[in-house]
Amino acid sequence: MAKKKNITAAENSTQAFGTVRKTMSIALGEKTRLKSAENLNQLLADTMSLRDLYKKHHWQVSGPAFYQLHLLFDKHYEEQSDMVDGIAERVQMLGGVTVATAHDVVELTKIPRAPKHREAVETQIARLLEAHEIIIGEAREFASQAAGDGDDGTNDFLVGSIIRPNEMQAWFVGEHVEKG
Repeated sequence: MAKKKNITAAENSTQAFGTVRKTMSIALGEKTRLKSAENLNQLLADTMSLRDLYKKHHWQVSGPAFYQLHLLFDKHYEEQSDMVDGIAERVQMLGGVTVATAHDVVELTKIPRAPKHREAVETQIARLLEAHEIIIGEAREFASQAAGDGDDGTNDFLVGSIIRPNEMQAWFVGEHVEKG
């Protein structure tokens, strides 16, 4: 039986993580593309975490609002999956390398890790709203930075494809909190 060789990143790398290709035909300088790709990778890790929280809560929700929340959480999971794909594609357009695996996400995400056990609906909702607030806040910061750097494509993407949909989801989830 042949011995399996462990391939190191350096041996098999065509581009290192945290870099952008030297030239891209999108009329943005390397420094701007690098900063936007770095910001987008942070957002990507956090969006992947939120996506997975939605699926966890979809599987584990219970109680009187089970059916509505089960469907809502799954719908938001699918929407977050689309956002993950869009963020990754924007990183690639900038000439960067994307975060891609759970291990990398765990290292980068700012979203607090949820426990393995089933939580009360109120806790699930609070956890989702906290994650949305983190993502919306950083997306606003990154959009402003991209606009200041002349990266209109990233700014437009963040405002239209990340901020607005996350605000909508936070609103829908937040409406399940009893207002006093």
